[in-house]
Parts: sequence; C-alpha cells; structure tokens
Amino acid sequence: MSHDQGHRFAQAAEAVRLHRRDLLRIATMTGAGAALALHGLGRAKAQDAPISYWHHFTSETEMAGMERVLEQFRTANPGVEVVPETVPNADYMAKFTSAALADGLPDTAMVTVDRLPDMWGMEGVQPLNEWVDAWELKDAFPESVWSGATIEDQIYGVPAFMFVDWMYYRVDWFEEAGIAGPPKTWQEFIDAAIKLTDPAQGRFGFGLRGGDGGEGIMIQVMQGFGSPIADEAGCAALDTAKTAEAMASFLGLFTEHKAAPPSAPGDSFRQLMEAFKTGQTGMIFHHTGSLTEIVDALGDKVMTAPRPTATAGLVGNIAPLFNGMPKLDKAEAAWPWLTQWGEVDSEIAFLEETGYFPPNSQVASDERVTSNPLYAAAIETMNTAGLPPQFPGYPGWSKQTVLPAMQQVLLGEKTPEQAADDLAKGLQTATGC
Repeated sequence: MSHDQGHRFAQAAEAVRLHRRDLLRIATMTGAGAALALHGLGRAKAQDAPISYWHHFTSETEMAGMERVLEQFRTANPGVEVVPETVPNADYMAKFTSAALADGLPDTAMVTVDRLPDMWGMEGVQPLNEWVDAWELKDAFPESVWSGATIEDQIYGVPAFMFVDWMYYRVDWFEEAGIAGPPKTWQEFIDAAIKLTDPAQGRFGFGLRGGDGGEGIMIQVMQGFGSPIADEAGCAALDTAKTAEAMASFLGLFTEHKAAPPSAPGDSFRQLMEAFKTGQTGMIFHHTGSLTEIVDALGDKVMTAPRPTATAGLVGNIAPLFNGMPKLDKAEAAWPWLTQWGEVDSEIAFLEETGYFPPNSQVASDERVTSNPLYAAAIETMNTAGLPPQFPGYPGWSKQTVLPAMQQVLLGEKTPEQAADDLAKGLQTATGC
C-alpha cells in the first residue's frame, strides 16, 4: 500500500467513524436493559441466515483446526450455521475498511491486538462486556489476555488462541557445528547464524524475513534494543539511535555477514517455511502456529527455543487473537460461536492441529501441554514477553513505512541511520503527534 493509499485508508476510517457515531451510542449502552435489547435482536434473526465469519487462515493445518472447532459448534448449536470466509492477512484491513464504508461488515471476525485500535476507530467492533462478564470461562483467561481486547474499559473480543513468538533451530546443524544449544543472548544468536552458514553447501544460518510480515520482527528487534514505539498517549516515541543500531545488527546478517539467503529481501512466510524445511536455513523466527508444519517436515531434527534477548529485552511478543462482532444483527447466535473458541475441547483440538497456543489457563496447565518438550519454549515466553504495540495507525505504519525501510537497507539503498529517520517521521505522521 502506497503512502497516498495509506492516507486514503485513514480518511476512510474516519468517515466510517463519523457516519456510524449514532450506532456506537446504541452499541455501548450499559446495564441489563442493553443486554436484553441485544439478546432480543439476536433471537429475532438468528435463524434467518447463517453467521458470517471473516478469518485469515490459509494453511491446511489452520483449516483443519477450524473445521474441528466448527464441528464442535454445530454439535452444541444444531440449526445454527457458520459460514467462514478467508480474507488473506495482507488484505484483511483494506477489505475490512471497505466493508465498513459500505455497511457490509460480517457478523463475526478475527480481531488482532495490533489491529483493534483501527477497527475500533471505524466502529467496526462492538463492545461485549455484558456477555463476557456473565461467561463462566471469563476467569480462565488472565487479565493480561483480556487487556489485548480492551479499549476504554470496553471488551471487543473473545480469546481464541495465542501467537507466542519463539524460534526454530536445526538440532543436527548445531551438533555438527559444535554449538552447545540454542542462543540465549543476541550476540550468541549472531555468532550462531554466522557459524552455521556454509554457502558451498547452500546453507545459511538464519532465514531472514525481509518480505511481507518481516516488519513485525523488525519492530520486535527494535524494542529488544531498547527503542519504544509509542508512549501511553499513543504518540511517537521512537529512539532513532537504538533503532539504527537494531537495524544494523539484525539486517547485517544479510548485508554484512551473508548469513541469510540471497532471497531474503523478498522472503515472506511461505519462502521462510520452505527454506527451513528443505535445509537451506538453520534458524528462523516465527510463532507457535507453524509447529505442526515444521515438525511434520523435520521430525526430531528441529527444536523450539525462546527468542534471544537483546540489550534491553526479549525479541518477541505474545499476541492473543480474538473473535469479535462487527455488528449485532445476529448477536444471540454469534455469541456462542465466539465462545466456542475458548472452550477447553476446542482449544485442545486447535492446538493439536496447528500448534497455536491456548490462552485458556485451564488448557495451558494441561498435562498434554506441559509434558511436551516442544511447548516448553512457549510456556517460558508467556511468562516473560509482552503484547505488541497497540495504537491507532500501527498496522499502516508497520506495513507502509517499516517494511519498505528495512527492504531499502537490505538492498543497500539506505543506511540504517537513514532508515531509522524515515521510521521516526513516518511514526509521527501515523500517530499525529
């Protein structure tokens, strides 16, 4: 998305917000009267048409996991149909905004921590406090999870699963290279990536994601080097010196040490996965959602580990994913669909298919989770990592400013210092302060 497109995106979101202000007043009614009104509306229309659900699942394992959750929902709610629609992750917010402008939002939809402020700003998600407070499983989810779906004391999503950032590494490569174990510090990580690299064998120590999605990892590295992104008021707070240091160190794996594949500047998720599975790279940063795919391909040659810690902290986040209601027409039928994802059986089923980690504390302490050594890194990370940045304009800034800037550094078109200045200016524009 270009800068001009991003500006129009922001204008569109503002237009939606103003256009739907009266609807928000209705949606944010408090007290039992509001709850009864919303439930009554759902009952009146629940059976008239299926519940639409927008998601950004694309892999076979994700689809298999969702189908198991759907089967459980159908069993518990006979006669209520859910119709899922895949919206590719890269296009999700553009389509969501267009639908909001056209009053064509789905009944239910995925809500991520970083996208919530923009979805909330265009009044594309409705508050769920009345239902959440009465839900018997509310206390099974830690307050830190609920905070990711909360704005101004209103809850806009029900937890479904967690993105827990970690790393995968090739155990056999580490043994061959005489490296005792996975890197814990940033310098150990850099050293391991260099040592594992052997261009003669087509081996590179680290799979660097310079294409779509790589901006999120770059931001995590910046935070790990001590640069804040935004302050509590949502204003730009980037430290350009620490950002430049982070970019020079991380992207230097490609530009200086040649420890990442030549394709790194354009590599996104699929290229990252395939290179690791086919023995081109020895380490990658991803999250728990790819566990099944990786283990199916590599078996005991691969292991998980917490991400390394840079000068100021862990390079990674935990990010609960929620399901919310963009509109309330079928609220009575939609609410059971949202909560189905939080049920113990559904979370275990989805974990078994995908590796996505459960935010439900009842599941996280289950022996089927704690006894599996592959999950140990996720449990450790959950106790140390924080949520990703969360402020209006963040998705646009990360995609439109951070991604191009890191690619320019990878291609030698800009220095890390120049790129850091671009990020700071872009952030000020995105936040408006």
